[in-house]
Amino acid sequence: MSVKPLEDRVLVKPAEAETKTASGIFLPEASKEKPVRGQIVAVGPGKRLDNGKRGEMSVRKGDTVVYGKYAGTEVEIKGVKHLILRESELLGVIEG
Repeated sequence: MSVKPLEDRVLVKPAEAETKTASGIFLPEASKEKPVRGQIVAVGPGKRLDNGKRGEMSVRKGDTVVYGKYAGTEVEIKGVKHLILRESELLGVIEG
């Protein structure tokens, strides 16, 4: 099964939540923060403009992105949690 996002939506696989702090303390499951970054798995064709053409997406498959903590809709694909977000919900692209 594969998912192809529609319009200006992207499918993101969230990064794993941190299991320990920078100082080496292991975090219990309940105190882990929800990830706010992930990798784009699929990109929609772009939003349809007033002139009938499609707007170009500013992100590509494979980009690592940052998004809001409560943004998007969670979906499970083959037992793995993913997020479907609008391009406008993305806060930035991590480069390097």
